[in-house]
Order: sequence, then C-alpha cells, then structure tokens
Amino acid sequence: MASVSRLRVQHVRSHTDYNVLFNDDVTVITGLNGSGKTSLLESIYISLQGASFKGSDSDILSVSYPWWRIDITLDSEDRTVSFDSSRPTSRKQFTIDNKKTARLPLKNKHPVVLFEPEDLRLLHGSPVRRRQFIDRFISQLNPLYGTALRKYERTLKQRNTLLKDQRVSDDHLFAWNISLAEHGAYIIEQRIAFIERINESLAPLYRELSGTDVEVSVHYSHTFVGDVKQKILNELHAHLQRDRYLGNTSVGPHRHDVIFELNHSPALSIASRGEVRTIVLALKFLEVHIINELTGKKPIILFDDVFSELDAERQKLLTTRLTGYQIIITSATSQVDINSTINLTPNGRANI
Repeated sequence: MASVSRLRVQHVRSHTDYNVLFNDDVTVITGLNGSGKTSLLESIYISLQGASFKGSDSDILSVSYPWWRIDITLDSEDRTVSFDSSRPTSRKQFTIDNKKTARLPLKNKHPVVLFEPEDLRLLHGSPVRRRQFIDRFISQLNPLYGTALRKYERTLKQRNTLLKDQRVSDDHLFAWNISLAEHGAYIIEQRIAFIERINESLAPLYRELSGTDVEVSVHYSHTFVGDVKQKILNELHAHLQRDRYLGNTSVGPHRHDVIFELNHSPALSIASRGEVRTIVLALKFLEVHIINELTGKKPIILFDDVFSELDAERQKLLTTRLTGYQIIITSATSQVDINSTINLTPNGRANI
C-alpha cells in the first residue's frame, strides 16, 4: 500500500515553513479554524494529482513571498513541487528523480479521494458542485477526460468572448461550435458511463449503510440518443441568437447536472439531513472502491474537517469501512472526541 510519510510546506498560504510526519494508517491533524489544516491536505493533493482542488497556483502563495515549495515523500520516492512568480514561464515545476517537468507526469500521479464539508451539501448545493464531483472522479481514472475538460473550457471561453462581438459572423462562430461539440460530446459520454457505473452499486450500498429498503439512484440531467456531437451542434445553432443576446453559451455540459432520487422522487425535495449524509458517504465509499478496482492503486484518503458535520455512527463508518487505506484527517475537534471514534497510535496525531 502506497502511503505518504512526510510533508514539508514553505510559503504555502498561512504556512511559512511547516513539517509533518504521517502514519501508514490514520493521522489526525488538529488545530483551530484558520490555522492552515486544509492547506496541508491541499499540498498533498497538488503533489499527487498535479493541481489544487481550491485555486490557482498563485492563490496558494503566502502574502509577501514570491515563491512556494512542497516537499513530500510517497513510499520511498521524494518529490518536490515549486512555484516561482518571478519566472516568466513554467512558474510551477515538479521534480521527481532529479527530473523537472512543468506538469506532473501521468505515471507519477497517485489517486486521492478528498472528502470536505461542502461534499455533505452535494445534493442541495449548486449544479457546479455536482459537476465538479463527477469530473474530479472521472479525471483520476481517465487522463483523456481531464484533457477534454481543459480543451472544452478554453473553447467555451473563446466562444463567449466572440458572442459579445457583434462583428463576428455566424460562420466564424460555427468553427468554434464544432470544437465545442467535439469535446462536449466526449465529456457527456464519459459522465453518463460513470454515472451508470455508480448506479450499479449505489442502491445496495445505501441500504446496507442506512438499514432501510429505500431505493437510491443517480441520473444525468440530459438524455442523449444517437450522435451526441450532432445534438450539441443542433442545440448551439438553435440557441445562437439567444447566446448572442446574453453574451455566453447557454447549452452544453457546463450547464448540465447530476440528479439524485429517493424512491424515484427527487432527493433534493424529500431527503432528510441524515439521508443526504448517508448518500454522500455511500458515494465516497464507491469512489474509493472504483478507483482501487480500475487503477489497481489504493487512493490516499483525505478528510478535511468533516468529523464535526457527522454523528458518531457515521464517523465510525468512515474509518471502519476504509481499513487498509491511508487516511489523513484534519479536525478542529478535540483529540479526546476523535479518539472515542477511531483508534490512533501515539504518533498518529499532529497539532498546528
């Protein structure tokens, strides 16, 4: 089992220079809100996935410093991620085995499952959060998906800019429509395929966790039959004048949603607080299981201050069902409360 044993961050958000060692199984990092606990998980995520889950490279930089650096040990491999705002190009660099690259090579990426408080509001939050959940999930399993997302977002940005310019002809926009439809079709097809994969196991897992016979399912907000690319092109054409008036693109996967149902009714309308939390826990367990099954790698599990949002029963579910994985937890909860839920070895604690 791959595990992170050491982390050092310099000039990362609120940290000037901070070191922490991790257990192979469970490590809990405690500290007051605003003390920089999340920044440590963010640093692990950047080191293993190549990008932050919170912001841009420059957002991570501490105030008054021109550079930041992350040093991490994954198994016996030491790697460094550095960022220097004074460099005109390649401001971020990864150094592994004395080789420097501007992006983390695919072979050096290691799967990570992140669980943060906002995930518990997945069902009641905005469609953006649900799209981010499925996109982040798929990107760890299919590197082509992340590439398609980036290309789609760049094309979308360019099309939106052109829509605001009345001098741009419909024919010129059509060339961008083709690119948008091509990348968009791939995104939609992958989303639908993975949602179907989740649906295979979500209902029985939910029933097991909840001890009820409630039927849970997840669906893509749009149905596509036949040529997805052509359907997107048709939608872009049909909404062109409206898009020109609004100055942005009103159709496509950036507008789609992931719909959850309880007993064939919208979960958003009828699910209780406890039911929502159990659905989210089931999704996280499935994320871990599917990543492990398809990649052959056990993901590193990062829990960012979620214990305070869960009752004792669900806290215990989190750790007991993930035995055998490395779990790194941040919490503002006292160590006494945490120790009543999970078993920690003496060096399985760190305090900021």
